[in-house]
Amino acid sequence: MTRATRPIPLTPEQRAEADRIHAALLAAAADDLRELADTLARTTDATIFGATEYAVRDIVLRVGAKALEAALDGRKKGGTTGPAGPATAAGRRPGSSGGGASGS
Repeated sequence: MTRATRPIPLTPEQRAEADRIHAALLAAAADDLRELADTLARTTDATIFGATEYAVRDIVLRVGAKALEAALDGRKKGGTTGPAGPATAAGRRPGSSGGGASGS
């Protein structure tokens, strides 16, 4: 197990961003969390592993993907604004001799 580390305090800007992500994630993941709760309520100690375990992992991965989407949605897009420029030309092809002396 890893040691618990003390979290680094957030700046006011980071706190605002965390609050935005949290609100977006709560809305986006509400149905997934309900599905997770229902799945766990249906299981018993004897059936919690196996198929139920994989179902739980699938739901949690979906929530994780939504968390990443929520984090990216509010950020500035860093892409280019103009059309792509022309591709650079490829260099010359190497000779077929491979650079070694020919033996006959």
